Amino acid sequence: MIVLEKVSKSYDGGRRFSVREVSLRVARGQLLVLLGGSGSGKTTTLKMINRLIEPCAGRIEVDGRDVRKVNPVELRRGIGYVFQGIGLFPHLSVARNIGVVPRLLGWSTERIEKRVDELLELVHLPPREYRSRLPRELSGGQQQRVGFARALAAGSQVMLLDEPFGALDPVTRDELRTEFLEIRHRLNLTAMMVTHDMTEALLSADRIAVMNEGRLLQLGTPHELLTHPTDSFVAALMSSPRRQAARLEALADGVSPGGAA
Repeated sequence: MIVLEKVSKSYDGGRRFSVREVSLRVARGQLLVLLGGSGSGKTTTLKMINRLIEPCAGRIEVDGRDVRKVNPVELRRGIGYVFQGIGLFPHLSVARNIGVVPRLLGWSTERIEKRVDELLELVHLPPREYRSRLPRELSGGQQQRVGFARALAAGSQVMLLDEPFGALDPVTRDELRTEFLEIRHRLNLTAMMVTHDMTEALLSADRIAVMNEGRLLQLGTPHELLTHPTDSFVAALMSSPRRQAARLEALADGVSPGGAA
């Protein structure tokens, strides 16, 4: 469904690379998480898929089509995109925000209204209560739900997510991640998500691509990365959630972080 073959990006003519020869495949219905720290190349990799950033080398396919041979505007209208800043139009109602792409595609008003209501129900925002609200009248979690609905509005089966939960409080973040995973499975979406949060990656992904300094270090299931890291950087990365889990277990057993009961 999504294929990258030796994809690279340099902003200075090849002296330095933000992304260097990354190859990976995402099967239909899978969620692949791009995991890495700041400057690892994960967001650049994601944005090259819908041509928000143009690669300088390599090949990218979405649903069998070379993205470089597709008009970028047409390409983006067919791929759902959700990002941390949410990016709702502040002067448009919730319904108008969700209906942006369908309107650009020439859908009828009746079809758009029906689709908006379906999606608001899907993201647990009752249409009668929320369709007329402005973004400033919503909480951060509600705004992100609208962002998800907008990304799904045109019926795309491919979704790209760039740190979609990063700006939310921990409780809302966990709630929305769970809801997104349920929606993804229900709609059989193919998705790629960027995060720097190891626990989020492990709990969300079918497969994880660990990146560092523009290179893909390891690609595997959460179980494979936890049990058989093939790189010292990956091993160090995977040790963090293990240590956190051990500390939480010790706290649950009445042992303080300093070791005293």
